[in-house]
Amino acid sequence: MVEEPRKRARPGRSPAPAGRTARPRQAEVARLAGVSQATVSLVLADKRQGPAISEETRQKVLEAARTLGYVPDPAARRLAAARNNLLGVFSFTATFPTDVQHSYYPFLVGVEREAAERGYDLVLFTGSSTGGAGAAGPDALNRVRLADGCLFLGRHAPAEELGRLVADGFPVVHLGRRDEPEGLHWVGADYVSAAREVVGHLAGLGHRRMVLIREDDEAPASTDREHGFREGLAAAGLAGPGTVFRSADPERDLTPERLRSWLADGVTAFVAEETDTSAPWRALRRAVTDTGTDYPRDASLALLGSPPADLADGPEPTGFDIPRTRLGAAAVRMLAALVAGEEATEPLVACAFRPGATSGPPPVTEDW
Repeated sequence: MVEEPRKRARPGRSPAPAGRTARPRQAEVARLAGVSQATVSLVLADKRQGPAISEETRQKVLEAARTLGYVPDPAARRLAAARNNLLGVFSFTATFPTDVQHSYYPFLVGVEREAAERGYDLVLFTGSSTGGAGAAGPDALNRVRLADGCLFLGRHAPAEELGRLVADGFPVVHLGRRDEPEGLHWVGADYVSAAREVVGHLAGLGHRRMVLIREDDEAPASTDREHGFREGLAAAGLAGPGTVFRSADPERDLTPERLRSWLADGVTAFVAEETDTSAPWRALRRAVTDTGTDYPRDASLALLGSPPADLADGPEPTGFDIPRTRLGAAAVRMLAALVAGEEATEPLVACAFRPGATSGPPPVTEDW
């Protein structure tokens, strides 16, 4: 990136902070003023339409801009004005999830319906595009700028590159909660409440020892499910005996011997998270089959999410269903608001509890 030469301070504008070599960005102005980046964009563009902005907030933004020596990027302003009614959809997967059995497909249904309702066309990008948006390197996501804004799907997304788009003021929405980068807008499901409800159901059946099986990463979706699992135990007065099993490769590490050990220790319920690969649920199903464990007679099983299509042959698992179509629509609503320079908020979407047929009372011979 070529650095711009330092500019002389203009009358009425504070000079850029000493030692600074890069143009201040709207994200920095937003942080200093304590407001959203969308608010900064509206104030600096002097847009009076849309959401009302108090004079106090307007002055805070202007003062922050003066303090940082913010100068609007004329090229960025020209690009922002050149709307083409295109929304990008970028998937961090090997191939774009157009198969109706892919877990992302219902998201896309909601995206397409809401985009059509709002008069937008879609541009689809994938993490496997050779030389395109999904290629490796510091500019991997640059091609999404062909659209007015972009929606991202994927459990593991490059925070640094997303952060660059956010800092540049490009409208971005991630489908699923993310803590990084700062300022990124996202829509998500209420996994905490949903997981807590599943644990409460198992506790109500009489289970006192439970194990959560999850992948070994810090993806917010996994963290939220674990929080809900622990909250459910605490609400049932079972905070002590809960166990969380984390593995980078559940299908390798969740062995029949490990399952037998848990059963011998008095565990009567096993809860697996849903992920892109469904590895925790696959591992649990395989271990249960290999040990000859009958469910729900010998142990109860629950899935924090929906089962993959290729494992729909058995009983419907106890758990919850993710409202993927509604989430896709909510993401488009938020992205359209950002493109229009408006404030954008969407509440967490509730998941529907699924009683299923894989849970029941613990074995009557269990002694606790």
